[in-house]
Amino acid sequence: MRTGPAVLVTGGGRGIGRAIALRFARASAFVAVAARTRREIEAVADEVGRAGGEGLPVEMDVTDLDTVERGLARTLEATAGVLDVLVNNAGVFSIQPFPELSPATWYRMLATNLNGPFHVTLLALKGLEQSRRAHVFNLSSIAGRQAFPGNVAYCTTKYGLRGFSDALRLDLAERRIRVSTVYPSATDTSIFDGIPGEWDRARMHRPEDVAELVWNAYASPPEADVADLELPPRA
Repeated sequence: MRTGPAVLVTGGGRGIGRAIALRFARASAFVAVAARTRREIEAVADEVGRAGGEGLPVEMDVTDLDTVERGLARTLEATAGVLDVLVNNAGVFSIQPFPELSPATWYRMLATNLNGPFHVTLLALKGLEQSRRAHVFNLSSIAGRQAFPGNVAYCTTKYGLRGFSDALRLDLAERRIRVSTVYPSATDTSIFDGIPGEWDRARMHRPEDVAELVWNAYASPPEADVADLELPPRA
């Protein structure tokens, strides 16, 4: 029998999303593992079960409101209508200097990194309102606080996500729903596979470092300040 929180993690099939799903599983959580790739979310849902939680694979494309609606309906049906934790983690990343930035890349980043959290949070709200300890985590990046060359599109979406989170926190405060923005520095995930340039991945954070930061914020007392969760670069 599940004794932990009911959790939905977007982009849960790999990397940071997978690590967060497994960290909550260790607390006997129900974890809806949402992403587009069925094979990956089924594998992570199985891992959640082996780690002590209950996993549910949920096919979801955060850019498509219809699939988000179906995914949330499936999740809330499994949790009797309650959602304790929403982790907006799905995102895309690429490096393109502005003169080479295509409209297609710009729109794809906006659709996934900014519209996606809006879609999921909007449709998850009814479940969050049924929780006694609701918490929304929006996974931003150090690029949501600091600009980097070749990152016009990515920085725009991550700075935008910061504004979304800050305003959302104000609007949901009276409903006692906490909202945290997570700002990890470079983290060693598959997002860097195929990105040009030399990356010292051995010095990057592990996905588990981000997952622990998220878990600690969720487990903190209600009066704790968990608005901005930063994971600075390793020394």
